[in-house]
Amino acid sequence: MVDWQAVGLGFLAHVVLGFFAFLAPGIGHVAVGLLGGFLTGYVAGGDLVNGAWNGLVAGALGGILLAVFAAVALGFIAEVLLGGGIGFLGGAGALVVGVVVALVLAIDSAIGGAVGAAVAD
Repeated sequence: MVDWQAVGLGFLAHVVLGFFAFLAPGIGHVAVGLLGGFLTGYVAGGDLVNGAWNGLVAGALGGILLAVFAAVALGFIAEVLLGGGIGFLGGAGALVVGVVVALVLAIDSAIGGAVGAAVAD
């Protein structure tokens, strides 16, 4: 069962911290996933599976929103800086990278959620 209050808080943490994670790609997104998942699992409580599930949901939702934002932003930047015609390709490439970021956030969030649930009890 999904604890939507915990998922909402974790989602908010993923989105807010996720924008800063773009300053340190890779390691920043891993850290955001672990921290957001830990927060989600801690608030959700329960056993390890419950914490991991809630962390996974929060990480996936946060990652999807960040991927869409990055695709739109990079597509717009490519359109303005490079002229017409390449903006869609830049946005599509950013969306592919964003999907990978979303997967990283989801997996790390599940791990962090399990740890957070273990600490909460």
